[in-house]
Amino acid sequence: MMAKQENRFDFGALVDLLIVLAVLIIVKQSVLPFSYLYAGPASTFSAMVFATALLRRRGLGWKDLGFRWPENWWKTIGLTVFSMAAFIAATQTMQLFADAFFEDVGVSGRFDHIEGNLAAYIGIMLLVWTHGSFFEELLFRAFVIDRTSNAFGGGWIADITAALFSAIFFGYRHYYYQGMHGALITGAGGFAFAMLYLWFGRKNIMPLIFAHGLFNSLGQTFRFLGIRD
Repeated sequence: MMAKQENRFDFGALVDLLIVLAVLIIVKQSVLPFSYLYAGPASTFSAMVFATALLRRRGLGWKDLGFRWPENWWKTIGLTVFSMAAFIAATQTMQLFADAFFEDVGVSGRFDHIEGNLAAYIGIMLLVWTHGSFFEELLFRAFVIDRTSNAFGGGWIADITAALFSAIFFGYRHYYYQGMHGALITGAGGFAFAMLYLWFGRKNIMPLIFAHGLFNSLGQTFRFLGIRD
């Protein structure tokens, strides 16, 4: 009878994770003094380059982490709608707590220039469907969860720990312009997406990308039209 194989700590996966996290933090903090708007996108673009190279070094690609073109569009649409509903449920639940303890500062005027400005709106939509949907999901869900879970040997405990860590880091990423109120709510939404990514078996991240992009598109469209509530 074969002995049960024990999960092992993967130092290589931990190194990959730390490198990408360092790039995300260092690049954003370096760009912030010069651009409040583009610090986040600059860091995700940079991190995508490093993450792609690190995956290739391991003989992996984004496809191995679930980045595949949908084979069944109806199923993908259904999962996208479900993902949006789960995100709303998680964020609205967290908002009850956040409202009780922290001030809601919105997005601190970061996108005020978009209102009524068609050129700015088109520019921000390009960022929405690169940095704000594809790159954030591939990095904060696929890469961070995969590398964190593998670093600690895999299994359901490592997966849940990875999902929680990715959510905390995702919330932290939004703290600089949304404050603790926004960070908690964003983190809760990130945790919902992280659990969905695990539920999808790490083989299908497209519904999360589409859901993320649609939420951001709606938000920026409302700002462009001057709809604030």
